[in-house]
Amino acid sequence: QGSNRKGSNSVPPTTQLLKGKQLGSQMPVKKDKRQSSSRFSLSNNRELQKLPAFKDVPAAEQEKLFVQKLRQCCVLFDFLSDPLSDLKWKEVKRAALSEMVEYITHNRNVITEPIYPEVVHVFAVNMFRTLPPSSNPTGAEFDPEEDEPTLEAAWPHLQLVYEFFLRFLESPDFQPNVAKKYIDQKFVMQLLDLFDSEDPRERDFLKTTLHRIYGKFLGLRAYIRKQINNIFYSFIYETEHHNGIAELLEILGSIINGFALPLKEEHKIFLLKVLLPLHKVKSLSVYHPQLAYCVVQFLEKDSTLTEPTVMALLKYWPKTHSPKEVMFLNELEEILDVIEPSEFVKVMEPLFRQLAKCVSSPHFQVAERALYYWNNEYIMSLISDNAARILPIMFPSLYRNSKTHWNKTIHGLIYNALKLFMEMNQKLFDDCTQQFRAEKNNPMETDGPMIEDFNMLKKTIEEEATQVLNERKERPLVRRKSELPQDISTVNALETHRRAENMVTPHDGH
Repeated sequence: QGSNRKGSNSVPPTTQLLKGKQLGSQMPVKKDKRQSSSRFSLSNNRELQKLPAFKDVPAAEQEKLFVQKLRQCCVLFDFLSDPLSDLKWKEVKRAALSEMVEYITHNRNVITEPIYPEVVHVFAVNMFRTLPPSSNPTGAEFDPEEDEPTLEAAWPHLQLVYEFFLRFLESPDFQPNVAKKYIDQKFVMQLLDLFDSEDPRERDFLKTTLHRIYGKFLGLRAYIRKQINNIFYSFIYETEHHNGIAELLEILGSIINGFALPLKEEHKIFLLKVLLPLHKVKSLSVYHPQLAYCVVQFLEKDSTLTEPTVMALLKYWPKTHSPKEVMFLNELEEILDVIEPSEFVKVMEPLFRQLAKCVSSPHFQVAERALYYWNNEYIMSLISDNAARILPIMFPSLYRNSKTHWNKTIHGLIYNALKLFMEMNQKLFDDCTQQFRAEKNNPMETDGPMIEDFNMLKKTIEEEATQVLNERKERPLVRRKSELPQDISTVNALETHRRAENMVTPHDGH
């Protein structure tokens, strides 16, 4: 195993709240505000009475007051059709939620047994609801790569309920053995249904909440994995639409990281039958960084999965969509960074046949991304050890495109690759050149340029390669396909969102 081999990242990539441009960048502004609200059953009696603060009652009465405040927060309000209604009582609920967040964060021994069903109930009443259908102002199907998300109008209360529930799970006083009577399979199923919310702020909280539940409730782990599996199956083979795939994959990245060795058969099947087919869905760009992370985690755990994984990627390789092809090339390099040399030899020929096609791609970004592999020291060490089989596959594409590719930058990168091959094994390079020349001199072979004098070729390669910048320019993976106007209120709401994991203590359990 080469010393230049890299390990993968220890944490999965975080899902983006805003697609495309960085926060704070200038975007065209769209005036209509895209807000929706889930189908809440509004409470009839919404006139809330402001209860005393915890600090104003004796310690012996605080548990009773806690229950009263929790029950008060089960009252639901209308934030969409009449946002100015019930402002006084909405504020009572907001203040109660905010106070309870502080109360369980800064006080010990306040989460007593009677509190558990009340907390789970307040979460269920506020959160478990029918999500609005994915909406699009044009009436067309919602496109997660392109369209503005519809934000949840009731978020001022929902955010505090999520935050309170996370603090509850995180409390040193929290006892999973007591909570498991209330946080059960039905609860998890309803929680998973919410991952299809269009509001990325909600999915952000859901991600952290589900991860904490997975860490604390060992009896629910297999069930959670199975239900996520079912969501993916439905997404791949039925709907091709779900808003929370990236977040679910991010959770799985942490779970896979913690899998014990040797891997169970069910986990291997999950990689082969679920994760790999996710590559063929048209909205891949929305969740690809998280998917690639999961795949690489599996290969680091069990190198024998490398061959079926690489062959599946080659099977699903996009034929016409160049941005998707760049994603595949990104992921393939991540796989090669952790590949065992013994596994590399099993896949190198089909893999480099695909790379030869990529080098020949008329799409500049595809050819450029493939040629950047030659800047990777570990990949170059693998190629060097197997040059006799790889160079004959790559040489025709490299040479032909050094003459015919329309883009000057690609010429320089190709000459860089040819120079590295030449330095790697001079005799093999000469043999490939002679073989290519023989084929070009065949009167039946007229495709491509005639090869020039060999010494001239070497001189050209040396000169051109010196001009190539060996430093790879990182290209951000653009999730937004075009620069459509953005709703400024949506941008502001997402910019000001505090990520859930920043509100709670770090969690190591997988």
